[in-house]
Amino acid sequence: MDILEKIVLDKRKEVALRKALIPVSQLEASVLFNRPSNSLAVVLKNSSSGIIAEHKRRSPSKAVINNSLSVQDVATGYQNAGVCGMSVLTDGKYFGGSLDDLLTARAAVQMPLLRKEFIIDEYQILEAKAYGADVILLIAAILTREEIKQFSEFAKSLDLDVLLEVHNQEELQKSIMPSLDMLGVNNRNLKTFTVSLDTSKSLTALIPNDFVKVSESGISNIEAIKELQPYGYKGFLIGENFMKTDNPGDSATNFITSLTS
Repeated sequence: MDILEKIVLDKRKEVALRKALIPVSQLEASVLFNRPSNSLAVVLKNSSSGIIAEHKRRSPSKAVINNSLSVQDVATGYQNAGVCGMSVLTDGKYFGGSLDDLLTARAAVQMPLLRKEFIIDEYQILEAKAYGADVILLIAAILTREEIKQFSEFAKSLDLDVLLEVHNQEELQKSIMPSLDMLGVNNRNLKTFTVSLDTSKSLTALIPNDFVKVSESGISNIEAIKELQPYGYKGFLIGENFMKTDNPGDSATNFITSLTS
């Protein structure tokens, strides 16, 4: 069993437990549930940097990245840096995150927030809305075409943007549908954890221009972004590069200043 299969197995148990504890009616009664969403896709289209900065404490491939920073400080730092949006990892077991991280970030900033999670149930999309997310992530590797359609249409009915992540041509071809806003290409091979920007370069021609193109993983320097921009990418998800420093906000500020000057 590879890491993704293991995560999904645990996620199914976790979601079943959460559903038993918190009814849908309680999520729908959240003060944030009717909040108008802030579209990440729109922000990316009009941005010169396209940076989506992440809050991530740890990962299965890197163990601890940064456990000591408050989500509020990270979110505020990112917003002051001028990032387009913030990705908040809400998986606890493998990434050390939680839905409370999303809530804390939402209280601190106005920019679009992405709930980065392994979504396998509509319930998690309701949670994303109730905890203040503007965008959800769907991962093609763990979903059927029918599930991608069901979940993305449900997210759109809740006024959420949808970022769909693919790793290869096969995943991309089963995923293209009008209920998506952004198509993200993950440059990390999930079986070997190796990273190559060639994945983004080779798949770009197969992504219709109706979608905002986002490149994910392995983007740790300005050169990588400058290399990918001519291929039509408008969004760049930066996971560990800022978080492994003492001040992610300052790191993001310096990065964006260098990128856009």
